[in-house]
Amino acid sequence: MKKYFYLIIILFFQSNTFANSDHYKSISKIEMDVLRNGEKIGFSNYFFKHKNNKMEVKNFTEFEVKLLSVVLLSIKSESVEKYDNNKLFFFESNTLQNNKRKFVNLKLNKNSNKFVIHGSSFKGEADANKVIGNWWNSNILLAKSQISPLSGSIKEQTVKLLKRETININGKAYDTFRYKLKSKNQNLPDDKKLDFDIWLDHKEGFIVKISYERMGKWEYILKNYE
Repeated sequence: MKKYFYLIIILFFQSNTFANSDHYKSISKIEMDVLRNGEKIGFSNYFFKHKNNKMEVKNFTEFEVKLLSVVLLSIKSESVEKYDNNKLFFFESNTLQNNKRKFVNLKLNKNSNKFVIHGSSFKGEADANKVIGNWWNSNILLAKSQISPLSGSIKEQTVKLLKRETININGKAYDTFRYKLKSKNQNLPDDKKLDFDIWLDHKEGFIVKISYERMGKWEYILKNYE
């Protein structure tokens, strides 16, 4: 009985967290450090503009992995998302990954209520209930699929609530829910699979930490928000 009572408490707090979808209206900036094997290698920062019921989110991400002065992986990416009444209607990104260009151009077709996507890995339509896979947006934990912010590819996913957990980030304790986000299709190549641990601060409704394994241990950790 104690186990089921604890689960009910978690689900209660979880539902309240996602019900507070308007918490981004007061946000102007979310900054994240990018770490690999415990060492900071870059950043992923989001800047918000609000006007009436519209919201614009700009992202700047940059990091580099070196081994003996040889660059193994480098990312420089810029993107902009536009929302009207919390509904995405425009997304654009440009990325250099190891000097190879990736891009996404997405617009909402209001007549069909579908996204029209022109990306470096996908060109076509997608249902408008999909979310851009950027880490500022906690709605990624509610979605059945996400759109890659780098290439436009569509990735089906499963999300499982693991537990409630208190974690410490830069000397501050966060009361979080820990989730596991994985690819629905486990037969995908390892470099195409989604496999993330995600910590959501249930009070503020923000993602405060992401962790995954790929050429080492990677973490995106909340540095600051305003």
